[in-house]
Amino acid sequence: THNLPSNLKHLPSVNQPFHVEPKNIVEDSAQERVSAEASALNSRVHYYSRLTASSDRLLAPPDHVIPPPEEIYIYSPLGTAFKVHGKDGASKNPSIVTIFAIWNTMMGTSILSIPWGIKQAGFTLGIIILILMGLLTLYCCYRVLKSPKSIPYIDTSDWEFPDVCKYYFGAFGQWSSLLFSLVSLIGAMVVYWVLMSNFLFNTGKFIYNFVHNVNLSDSEFGTNGTDRVVCPYPDVNPHRYNNYTVYLGDNNTDTAVFDHWWSKTNTIPFYLIILLLPLLNFRSASFFARFTFLGTGSVIYLIVLVTIKAFRLGFHLEFHWFHSTELFVPEFRVLFPQLTGVLTLAFFIHNCIITLMKNNRNQENNVRDLSLAYLLVGVTYLYVGVLIFVAFPSPPLPKECLEPNFLDNFPSSDVWVFVARTFLLFQMTTVYPLLGYLVRVQLMGQIFGEHYPSFIHVFLLNVLIVSAGVFMARFYPNIGSIIRYSGATCGLALVFVLPSVIHMVALKRSGDLRWPSACFHSLIILLGVANLVGQFFM
Repeated sequence: THNLPSNLKHLPSVNQPFHVEPKNIVEDSAQERVSAEASALNSRVHYYSRLTASSDRLLAPPDHVIPPPEEIYIYSPLGTAFKVHGKDGASKNPSIVTIFAIWNTMMGTSILSIPWGIKQAGFTLGIIILILMGLLTLYCCYRVLKSPKSIPYIDTSDWEFPDVCKYYFGAFGQWSSLLFSLVSLIGAMVVYWVLMSNFLFNTGKFIYNFVHNVNLSDSEFGTNGTDRVVCPYPDVNPHRYNNYTVYLGDNNTDTAVFDHWWSKTNTIPFYLIILLLPLLNFRSASFFARFTFLGTGSVIYLIVLVTIKAFRLGFHLEFHWFHSTELFVPEFRVLFPQLTGVLTLAFFIHNCIITLMKNNRNQENNVRDLSLAYLLVGVTYLYVGVLIFVAFPSPPLPKECLEPNFLDNFPSSDVWVFVARTFLLFQMTTVYPLLGYLVRVQLMGQIFGEHYPSFIHVFLLNVLIVSAGVFMARFYPNIGSIIRYSGATCGLALVFVLPSVIHMVALKRSGDLRWPSACFHSLIILLGVANLVGQFFM
């Protein structure tokens, strides 16, 4: 096999070049010589290899010279042939695996903010927006998936979306796609830092209170009973609902020292530096990649948790279409852009969809599998968002008490929620270095041409990233706002503008651009701009 022509790895439809009839295949039995057909095929391929360099696709062996993949065999210099047992095919995934891989990749921290987003938009309008945003981002993702195939005369089988952007817009397209991809990654890392500070705080508080037998139920504004729901920042008269809630402003002096050194915003974000900054400087992220399965477990546990809480709390709904009441929000609110910003990041997978779909065994099912994955993601978001919203106990608590992280509406003493926070804390601790590795690979690779130019370069980059997370966790720990701003910013380019513009340019070059398509894709671009602008007025 070492004497094979160099251009055989560039064949148009297959990877292995030689074919013989089944009767000539060598098994464990006595060897047989290769047939005349195989020798003729060998001569033809060698003839094409001499015509031009392997990089010239125009004179590569045409499809009719090469047999179909199921009839491909390796021809050895010894004159024997060995069937290739689908090494490439073995790495391909069936549709069900591809669908859940997309679901697992897309599911992230945004799921914690979906109930808050529905509250900001209004229950009815929130459901409508979630469905429409799912359809819109699905179409834009479809355009990204199809974009390499719109380029003629070039082998784009190994291209990613930044390569397509570079082809159409030069260095500007490549750097703009890189910039907005970094915005999404660094935004996710900031959200992770805020959440890890939150989860570490509540986990430590649960353990401290359990060990010292401290009961803080009388110092939180919330409902009574075994399944307590709290309002961390009540904006209501605490004595109004005395039959249901209690609210005492005085802190327990026994925990004053602990509270001073174990603060969600003043100390915990700095404690995380000791753990996470060294992990970011690893040359390889392969160790942390082994724990990616925890993401699936975390989401499944959250779904179970939401189901149990909704069953125990019951449903609490009143419909007021345009006017809010003391306890309920209207069905349609002008704050709906906050939900669209969150959903842009919640449905964001556009920067890696081409890679995920390359591993799909049946490429003809890519569009169907992508659509089913988006359907699964949308149903998951709807399930969690709707159940948390309707189960939130109003009365006694107003719906406005729903937090950007819905786990904050449960006390630190809740065992079910303690398990969720601990699970998520460990999962995010392993995913955070992976995100940092992706930032380093993309940025350092473009600037220096290598992923690890030196320890100093990598360390300074990681210090900047960690500083952003610490700053936000210290002064603005609102994950809902962080998600919506970063989602609307990166989504403007990678979800709305670039896929639509590339599609219109490709149609124009081929002479197939018509005004309905131009108007539709221009509208998508305008929606992306409005989505970003709207975040600054809400």
